[in-house]
Amino acid sequence: MSLKNFLILVEIKTKIASLFPFLIGTLFVYYRYDTFQPLNTAIFFFGMLIFDLTTTAINNYMDYKKAATDEYRKTVNIIGRENLSEKLVVAIILTMLTIATALGIWLVFRTDLLVLLIGMVCFGIGIFYTFGPIPLSRMPLGEIFSGLTMGFGILFLTVYINAFDQDIANILWEGSNINIHLDIIKLLEILLVSLPCIFTIANIMLANNICDLEDDIKNNRFTLTYYIGKRNSVILFNALYILSFVAIIAAVMLKLLPTIMLVTLIAIIPVYKQLAIFNHKQVKSETFNVSLKNFVIVNGSLFIALALSVIIW
Repeated sequence: MSLKNFLILVEIKTKIASLFPFLIGTLFVYYRYDTFQPLNTAIFFFGMLIFDLTTTAINNYMDYKKAATDEYRKTVNIIGRENLSEKLVVAIILTMLTIATALGIWLVFRTDLLVLLIGMVCFGIGIFYTFGPIPLSRMPLGEIFSGLTMGFGILFLTVYINAFDQDIANILWEGSNINIHLDIIKLLEILLVSLPCIFTIANIMLANNICDLEDDIKNNRFTLTYYIGKRNSVILFNALYILSFVAIIAAVMLKLLPTIMLVTLIAIIPVYKQLAIFNHKQVKSETFNVSLKNFVIVNGSLFIALALSVIIW
């Protein structure tokens, strides 16, 4: 397989969706807890990235295997379009999954069992998102699982592997007893900060499902848009961006983020302009990229403002 085909198979351009929660989480943990663990952060970054590549490859492979039409296999999916060897694709998936698992286990030994538990949950969601008889992506749950797993899961783990000794949460295994400690306030703080990531990532999946509604039905994919309709899906698409900015304001008011973060509200202007384009037409080749642009605008402004606050602070 050529490098070009591999990068298409894993949809390398979409990996920005996991990069921003990682970057924002890294800056937030330094700002909020005044701590940074370079090695833990590096291990987690590469493990997260490789696993993200793996789940995307699984997604493309399963879409190819379950496609109801030859046209979809040959014109939409990279495996059919480039006549890639199925055995080679499976081998690549298993290799990446093994590497990601090894990095995750290494990180558990450097932190604690909570990383193992959350990592197993994220691995499970990532794999069964497209694998199995009824994958999550073919149900009205894709937006929820993608948003929470990537938006909250990545950001939380980025914070935790740097501040696992700050009493955010932990699991202690002593003899026959397993004790779980959770600081609900700290967890809710991290959740609030992660909401813009959660909502904007969910919107990438939602935009995709809105644009692909007819093709999804032909290929037995009954997503959220199928159940609530295109009109309500577009309304939800708009609402999630509004809630992203509301979350930023709330985090500043609660002093979880510095006042300078309010400059990110300037991003409302370009986000609104992009929404006007999507609201007018929902066509994959023409307007799906609105969700990607708005994702970068919202989270890019968050990253820049938080980086400035860390430098000033």
